[in-house]
Amino acid sequence: MNTPISFHHNPVLLKETIAAINIDSDGFYVDCTAGGGGHSAEIASRLTTGKLIAVDRDPEAVAVLKERLGNFKCVTVEHDNFFNIKEIIKRNNIYKVNGILADLGVSSHQLDETSRGFSFHSDAPLDMRMSKEGASAADAVNTLSKEELSRILRVYGEEKFASPIASAIVRAREIKPIETTLELSDIVSSAVPAAVRREGHPARKTFQALRIYVNGELDGLEQAITDMMDCLLPGGRLCVISFHSLEDRIVKQAMQPFTKGCTCPKNFPVCVCGKKPAARLLKPVIPGSEEIQNNPRSRSAKLRVAEKLE
Repeated sequence: MNTPISFHHNPVLLKETIAAINIDSDGFYVDCTAGGGGHSAEIASRLTTGKLIAVDRDPEAVAVLKERLGNFKCVTVEHDNFFNIKEIIKRNNIYKVNGILADLGVSSHQLDETSRGFSFHSDAPLDMRMSKEGASAADAVNTLSKEELSRILRVYGEEKFASPIASAIVRAREIKPIETTLELSDIVSSAVPAAVRREGHPARKTFQALRIYVNGELDGLEQAITDMMDCLLPGGRLCVISFHSLEDRIVKQAMQPFTKGCTCPKNFPVCVCGKKPAARLLKPVIPGSEEIQNNPRSRSAKLRVAEKLE
């Protein structure tokens, strides 16, 4: 059987992540964003009686995962959103796991496959839906108000020129619907100062913002981190790879409460609340110069690890 789609993805921080998740050959693990299967294959190859659940919301990724991981009897592939982590492990008759990985980045396949509409470098339908379901980026730019578009660009893209870009989008769609990636890219370029165009592609932040909005990437992330921590066994580890400051901030803030211990007033001579930290955070890890050179898309990656305490 041939792999149905050439789904490729360079797993970021692969060695560091495998080391951080601290694999027990008899343990249970979840790869929440399995993509092309790079991290999953490394985890599965280290299991004997253990089990790995490889999850992805992208139907193309799921088809490839079933092919690429088919030789591993310890692997179950799930087509789902990792925000549903508790339901996913429950239907696999597992209630606590030894390790969870979530790589929050967009896969190389999604970026490079022109038809998916994630990239501002090639002309394609303005789509950006990871699950291929629901409203697309074209729906967003053609129906949302100028104020809402400006908010999305400002909050999700940290775009300084959110207001003029939103205004340019609204003016353009009054003439004709915005249907392709290059149409949107040209609109954004026309709305920002020439100096900004010289600094790098001016549409990068707009495309990031729309992708995050269309896929609801941040809407349930904090709760998902909390649910993942709840799913860990004592000694289990949660590894999350983020790619921009918005994601990283949410991940960090969601992990922090689990590290809190005693809540007694500072003037109490001894602790009477009895509260102890539920987890400890390991030092964040970023790619080295060699990985960045080999895979430029890894340059903004950051791995955060939380270990569940006894």
